[in-house]
Amino acid sequence: MWGRTDLLDESDEMVRHRSKEDKNTLEKSEGIKFDESREGAVLVTSIEVDENGEKELGKKKGKYITLTDLTVSPDDDRSFQHLERVFVDKLREMHENIKLTKSSKILIIGLGNALITPDAIGPKAIEILQSSALTVEEHIKVVMYAPGVTGQTGFETSDFIEAISKAFQPDLIIVLDALAARNSERLCKTIQITNTGIHPGSGVGNQRKEVSEEVYGVPVTAIGIPMVVDGPVLYADAMEQVIHYIASKIEEKGSPSSALAVTPMVSNKKPTIDKAILQPIFGEWVTWPTEEKRKLFEEVFVGRNPSLFVTPKETDAWVEQYAHLLSNSLETWITSR
Repeated sequence: MWGRTDLLDESDEMVRHRSKEDKNTLEKSEGIKFDESREGAVLVTSIEVDENGEKELGKKKGKYITLTDLTVSPDDDRSFQHLERVFVDKLREMHENIKLTKSSKILIIGLGNALITPDAIGPKAIEILQSSALTVEEHIKVVMYAPGVTGQTGFETSDFIEAISKAFQPDLIIVLDALAARNSERLCKTIQITNTGIHPGSGVGNQRKEVSEEVYGVPVTAIGIPMVVDGPVLYADAMEQVIHYIASKIEEKGSPSSALAVTPMVSNKKPTIDKAILQPIFGEWVTWPTEEKRKLFEEVFVGRNPSLFVTPKETDAWVEQYAHLLSNSLETWITSR
């Protein structure tokens, strides 16, 4: 499927980037509880889905919390520190109904291939955690493991986790993984937390056996960060930027500021650009909502480059930052209980 994503708030049925009226409709939908707030630069989206919502969205019932900071960069330690504080708070919120004590046991699994950089967040976080205070006996008993991927071991990741779970008998399983996004702006700038588990590899069309409470009989929290985007998504995003640029340039053509400009004009960031002025040039499709344009690209590019996924050139720096964020946050949350 073109435009694959592991993020609930990027699914076709969600209206994350649509109008206020659409968001109000979502908030009133039966089976879905939707809340959006901001903590500094971090946009927090919380979605709870019950049985009715599961049928409507095609996503498992449970709780999904998404943190997005579009301003964060791999060399911005201050932004990462703020994102880490928000993340720890949301970890507490996600697990407030799970009664963990000093005698509880937690199994932390780092999914992914450590040899492929955009897929290495899970294994890297486990490596850092293994030298942390979580190994001290007075804290909750924690076991950490990075099982690799089926292509490396020949075994289903879910089977590894099931074997460890049977031997360790944890009260909670936490799974860390890299995800796929369908919006290039979200790459490396979003964290999703959910208690519904995960299908490893589903975002890149390589879905493996499910890792969830239904499989193991133990609560499973999945934490993921989008590190890749479907290649054709970039075409759609680039076209949207070109349309915005041309429309804004036409709008500002007669303005005094444009007349005084001594360098090529840069498109402004106004969200209210009237794209209808481009209709005589490009046709009616230019006025369609972004999601409709993406569906058009899906039809055009279906069957072409179906396995092309793109990741930022600074992926190694992003992985390093997020691996430390995940390990630090988990250590803070667990040791403070």
